[in-house]
Amino acid sequence: MHFITEELDNYVVAHSENEPELLQQLTRETYQKILQPRMLSGHYQGRILSIISKLVNPKNILEIGTYTGYSALCLAEGMQNTGELHTIDINEELVDFQRKYFDKSNYGHQIKQHLGNALDIIPKLDATFDLVFIDADKVNYSNYFNVIIDKLNTGGIILSDNVLWSGKVLDTTFKKDDVSTPELIKYNALLKEDKRVETVLLPIRDGLTISRKL
Repeated sequence: MHFITEELDNYVVAHSENEPELLQQLTRETYQKILQPRMLSGHYQGRILSIISKLVNPKNILEIGTYTGYSALCLAEGMQNTGELHTIDINEELVDFQRKYFDKSNYGHQIKQHLGNALDIIPKLDATFDLVFIDADKVNYSNYFNVIIDKLNTGGIILSDNVLWSGKVLDTTFKKDDVSTPELIKYNALLKEDKRVETVLLPIRDGLTISRKL
């Protein structure tokens, strides 16, 4: 989803940090071998995730929705040397693909993969988090928020992806079989109204919300 012209968008990307070689390799192989490669965070958003993580300098990171591991590697760039990144996904077929690239990076020993339902896994994690990235099934965004908020340290950051949903969040006449749009509308309202966080919604790509725990 683009809010500016393609030419101006190209200028923005060209004047942002370069994409690391390992992530270029991951992107190429994802497009060659994996279904729905557009689910990748991609160069520009990946650099945004990286610099936010470097600003936060988190000890522990939680990611909900691993896909092929691109965003996890971006977030890991700002992680403390003694920290851990826990990433959760339900797709068993992608586990080995993710691990290959995690182990090629400098952070492989710090990245912990979890396979299964995040709502079941998160309560069992013996850790609190400084940075959380939500990029999984949209119908559970509010549920994810509710299960992680007490595990988020004061001053910790929640990043929520796809919160503009190709502009469909403006549509109040969504199709009956569209379960994601009404849930994202509900989630965006939750972040705005919940007094435990302060929130800014950024019109980056398909919408990225930054929420800070008070």
